[in-house]
Amino acid sequence: MRNELLRKQQIVEIGQWIYTRGFISSTDGNISYREGDEVLVTAKGLCKGRLTTEDIVKTDLQGNQLAGSREPSGEISMHLEVYNNRPDINGVVHAHPVYATAFAVAGLSIKKPILSEVVLSLGCIPLAEYATPTTPELAVALRDYIPHYNAILLANHGALAYGQTLLEAYYRMETLEHTAHIATIARILGKETVISNENLDKLFAVREKYGIKTPDLRALGCPSTTGSDGSNEIYTVSKSELIQLIQSVLEKTK
Repeated sequence: MRNELLRKQQIVEIGQWIYTRGFISSTDGNISYREGDEVLVTAKGLCKGRLTTEDIVKTDLQGNQLAGSREPSGEISMHLEVYNNRPDINGVVHAHPVYATAFAVAGLSIKKPILSEVVLSLGCIPLAEYATPTTPELAVALRDYIPHYNAILLANHGALAYGQTLLEAYYRMETLEHTAHIATIARILGKETVISNENLDKLFAVREKYGIKTPDLRALGCPSTTGSDGSNEIYTVSKSELIQLIQSVLEKTK
């Protein structure tokens, strides 16, 4: 029971982190932790920045409620989809971080290798097709991506990240948003310089050395140095418009 309480406390803490970082607003998002055949998940309709351990519900891997006075998150199906397809995963975080969600709204994946740390930790982040939140359709839309990636953009919705631990899942969400933020500013400045294929080979060797167990992402076309996410389109703006755009982005980073 003490271990379960500690896990609930960690969920509460990560809920506070994603709320204070602006990764969610209002009652957005959900968080879960898997322990064997049981799942601890945030309850439906609550602000994740103001949770208590009483707001964490326990279910089995089929979503049947085992404990807790509240209903589990309406999006628990996508958490269960991750756990049932990735036995190595024990923590899932779903949020709506602004820059990552902007990519999802624009219909863009994040496949360009622009940051070595992202290649090492995530490889790249695909975009899943739109599906209605809180319905089984959402889990189905993610199914083909879950075995191959550790973070996914959800079209017109948000993002999902998962890891061997709940902390790792949170860190991957943080990395995803940081990457989307940098990519946005780079595109405003006019260019994303990608890491060469030769240096990508070296990074993937480092991944293997450190035991990052994911399939061969290069075989899946990821990361891509070809601009296949549509970001190779050319936009024309005046100097004053460019300055205004940069100032707008910088203001949001303060």
